[in-house]
Amino acid sequence: MEKLQSKIEGKGNGIKTVIVNLSSVAQSLARPGAYVIKYFGFELGAQTNSNPADDRWIINGAHEASKLQDYLNGFITKFVLCKECKNPETDVVIKDGHIVLDCKACGKRSDVDLRLKLSGFILKNQPKKGAKKDKAAKKAAREAKLNGNGNGDSKENGNGDSNSDNGSGDGDLAIEANSDDEMTRQAEELDAPREFKDDEWTVDMSAEAVKARQQQLPDDLKQKLVLGGGDDDDEEGGNSSYDQLGSWIISEAEEKGGVDKLDDVEIYLKAKELGIESKHRTLLVLMQTIFTDDIAKQIPKRAGMLKKVSKDSEHAYYLANNSQMVTTEKHQRSLLGGLERFIGTRGKENPKIYDETSKVLILIYNVDLVDEDVVKKWGSRASKKYIDLATSKKVRKSADVFLTWLNEAESDDDSE
Repeated sequence: MEKLQSKIEGKGNGIKTVIVNLSSVAQSLARPGAYVIKYFGFELGAQTNSNPADDRWIINGAHEASKLQDYLNGFITKFVLCKECKNPETDVVIKDGHIVLDCKACGKRSDVDLRLKLSGFILKNQPKKGAKKDKAAKKAAREAKLNGNGNGDSKENGNGDSNSDNGSGDGDLAIEANSDDEMTRQAEELDAPREFKDDEWTVDMSAEAVKARQQQLPDDLKQKLVLGGGDDDDEEGGNSSYDQLGSWIISEAEEKGGVDKLDDVEIYLKAKELGIESKHRTLLVLMQTIFTDDIAKQIPKRAGMLKKVSKDSEHAYYLANNSQMVTTEKHQRSLLGGLERFIGTRGKENPKIYDETSKVLILIYNVDLVDEDVVKKWGSRASKKYIDLATSKKVRKSADVFLTWLNEAESDDDSE
């Protein structure tokens, strides 16, 4: 195993440590890179990215390689070495809620301490049987394959656009700048009590004012922004909390000269004021109101807030002693439903918007807003839940590039 190599990038609050050869080190240990990077995060009390699409394993803050090497030794002792013969040739086996190290040298099976923070993460992120690549490695391989086919979308997946998810320059910092911690800090600052002058105005959110604004919306948005009803939708007639949020976003965007001028923290605080900041249907509203036809360029800037809404849910569950939140499938379906309605509605006037579908799906997949299985399930069958059936089929047809990419890459992994 080679020694860890790291480099420190950025400055101030944006300083971070990139572990250059973590994939190689993890491969030498026969462990997923996500296990190693999460262990560092738990030991250092810092945020990490456990699913990098471009093999850039990042820990927030400045950390020397020698210090990280010491922590790596601790990881090896606890999660790699056989407890009997101290040989590193072990496989991780999950059985009956226990993590077992199966030694290929002496045949001993020894249990890993479940009280360790990483143990919870491993139990929730079990390695697939026979898989030789973890999720991050798969993503990197798919990116390379997609770019190698020359599909012309390299700006969205390569180094051509600094605003893309994996672009060069500061593009990869866009989501970190709007991370959960940063969003929470800004929200607390803005949510603090303030003194208002007598002539300072606010948006009138009375029922009459909301109804009047709704009459000015385009025909498609005059309908309820949230379809299907349910536990979270306790007001009918187009005046639910979700419709109030949608109307407020549209009104604020008009006042400020465009939805791009509307800050993520303001939107999140409004949702919190309405008591829907963690509801899955809030994602339906956001996907329809906070983007324009340039949605592919806007997704990286808004990803932090979308993740905040997804992972603040009381139904989301914690991994590894509350250190990481996992988005529920219900939130993911609502996000995809909102995207479907956004593309389908705008596509009636601007058919070129359908060209953005696969690009947007790649972006939200790469930042872990949706899982592979959920996207595949969504793409397998059209539905009239969010828009008419014919348009639903058309939206899924426009996602063929992304869905084919997922399926072919999965087939390649299976054949390996």
